[in-house]
Formats: sequence, C-alpha cells, structure tokens
Amino acid sequence: MTAEKKCLECGDKISGRIDKKFCSDQCRISYNNRLNSDNTNLVRNINNTLRKNRRILLELNTTGKTKVARQKLLDKGFDFHYFTGIYTTKEGALYHYCYEQGYLQTDKDWFLLVVRQDKK
Repeated sequence: MTAEKKCLECGDKISGRIDKKFCSDQCRISYNNRLNSDNTNLVRNINNTLRKNRRILLELNTTGKTKVARQKLLDKGFDFHYFTGIYTTKEGALYHYCYEQGYLQTDKDWFLLVVRQDKK
C-alpha cells in the first residue's frame, strides 16, 4: 500500500512519477521563489547599491582622476559601506573599489576618484 503524495506547495494530490514533489510547474516555481526570497532580496539590494555607487563614481570621475568632496558623494546617495574590493599600496594607502571605479580618502572630507587600470 503506497501513501498518497501531496504537492509541497499547495497540498494537492500528485499523480505521475514516484519522485514528483509538485503538482505543476507553477507550484514548483512558487515554492522555490518563496524558499529563496530572503537571500535573493538581500543579494539584489546589495548589488543595486554596488551598481549605484559605481554609477556615481563614473559620473563624477570624467577624467580618470578627480578630487571630490565627501558631501558631494553623500548628496548623490553614495553608500561607503558597500564596495567590491580594497587595494593597499606599499605606503599603506587604501583604495576602495566598486568594480573598476575606485576612491581614496585623502583627508577627512575629500576623496580622490580613480579608475583601475588592468595590467596586461
């Protein structure tokens, strides 16, 4: 005697293959979206912030090397908590990067904006 299988999403009876878990593709998709929604939203929000930071740096750094005030970055919505990498020079200076766009804090209220040049 076999137990009747029920859909993991809606609870309806499942017919077909013995290893089937969902009654339809819609239930399978809904189940997985619900299961992954918290992680997906977190990653999506972080990626959106990183892209926004990159756009701001790109907009302000038209020459490849520009000095800009902290307040100007903040006014445009720049979030200093999110970046994709850090480069430390031999002298100990810390460059923070959002993809290829970077910044170096030169003093309390000023930043030098740079573009990473890949070595070939």
